[in-house]
Amino acid sequence: MPNLKDIKNRIASVKSTQQITKAMKMVSAAKFRKAEEGIVQNRPYSDKILEVLSSLALRTEAAAHPLLERRDPKSVMLVVFTSDRGLCGSFNGSIIRSIDRFLKEKKGDYDSIFLYLVGKKGREFFRTKHVEIAGEKVELFGKVSYPVAQEIGQEIVEKYTNREVDLVYMVYNEFRSALSQQVVYDRLLPVEPAASGPDAAIAEYLYEPGEKYMLDWVLPRYVDVRLFRALLESTASEHGARMTAMDSATNNAADMIGRLTLKYNRARQDSITRELMDIVNGVESMR
Repeated sequence: MPNLKDIKNRIASVKSTQQITKAMKMVSAAKFRKAEEGIVQNRPYSDKILEVLSSLALRTEAAAHPLLERRDPKSVMLVVFTSDRGLCGSFNGSIIRSIDRFLKEKKGDYDSIFLYLVGKKGREFFRTKHVEIAGEKVELFGKVSYPVAQEIGQEIVEKYTNREVDLVYMVYNEFRSALSQQVVYDRLLPVEPAASGPDAAIAEYLYEPGEKYMLDWVLPRYVDVRLFRALLESTASEHGARMTAMDSATNNAADMIGRLTLKYNRARQDSITRELMDIVNGVESMR
């Protein structure tokens, strides 16, 4: 027979867990709304600067600036965005599995594959693997800001201009909705020229005060804006995934409490029935 005290203690434990998951869901929901607003505000600017820079790359010689230079890709760097904390469903697992597959499938395509890890979970996983780590940033997603993106961008630009890497991709969970995130590989460097048809006329740009000055000013900011957008997308995806995971955990806890309560009531009823039977048998034996 199940011990009534053990069942009661387990019900109390599950209820306590349910309160925690419910509170985490509410916190993530508040953070999610704020992160979603940040994406909505940033996307138009990010899309426009990508459009302008892609058009600029089409009309500018690759030798005009190091960030436009397209080299034979012997080494590639992946800027990997994961979270600093767990309890967010498959958010980190999907990124890590995707990178793991990339490392296995593309091992022979490049001489070197570097990882720049943004977030604790990615760092904790890949530290134990035989992977070349180009850099890392942790404890960022509580304070995502443009200066943080600039810090990361400065390191990446320096590695690219010094020819330490020939190709840079950002790997992150692109935000679709609170229930849906998708892992994307987004090329950061070199700047990819806009697509144009064979008969399309390519107009020349006039630069003021000069081509070199404008490229030196615009291209690093392009990198910073792209990184900032990836940070925002990853942050919103993380909060959405955690909110969904905690909602599921809260519902599962409610189901478990229902099953345990039913089990407790049945065990209690059996116990009462046995006690009554003992009393009846005792009375019968005294006659």
